[in-house]
Amino acid sequence: MTDAGGARYLAVARLRKPHGLKGDYAIFPLTNQPDTVFAPGRQLVRLGLDGEVLGEPVVVEKSRGYHREWLVKFRDVEARDILDTWRGQFLGAPAGELTPPAEGEVYLHELEGFAVRSVDGTALGLVTSLFDLPAGLTLQVQGPKREFLLPFRKEFVRAVKREARVLEVDLPDGLVDLE
Repeated sequence: MTDAGGARYLAVARLRKPHGLKGDYAIFPLTNQPDTVFAPGRQLVRLGLDGEVLGEPVVVEKSRGYHREWLVKFRDVEARDILDTWRGQFLGAPAGELTPPAEGEVYLHELEGFAVRSVDGTALGLVTSLFDLPAGLTLQVQGPKREFLLPFRKEFVRAVKREARVLEVDLPDGLVDLE
């Protein structure tokens, strides 16, 4: 996701809805470091579903955890009618300002195109889509003869090799029929 100036942004939150009457906004974080990413003074951009930057950057005035979400107040943005138009959009942060993934971790947007191999090295297919389901992230994998869904869970995905763009998996019998 880039803007007109070529800056690259990563989605760090989904904008849910205005909260209260003082300009707070309920967001669902897409980062494991929300206290750092939503720190006061941080400049963020709004992103549409297509990843395009929408409007001018916003600056976090204050933020705090609230149940599974975060409440964020943006500097100079208080009008509820404006905040209502942001529902369903995303917040993006400059990629260079974020902590890169640790060993064995990956940004979700990078998963499409990853090769999927069993722990014994057998090629099973390529990741073609991601679905955020109530039970968790699920990957659509195009195999040699058909596609299948793969829950992105530790009991199935044993290793993430980001540089090689490979997921090593240990699947239950019958999930993938290679014949």
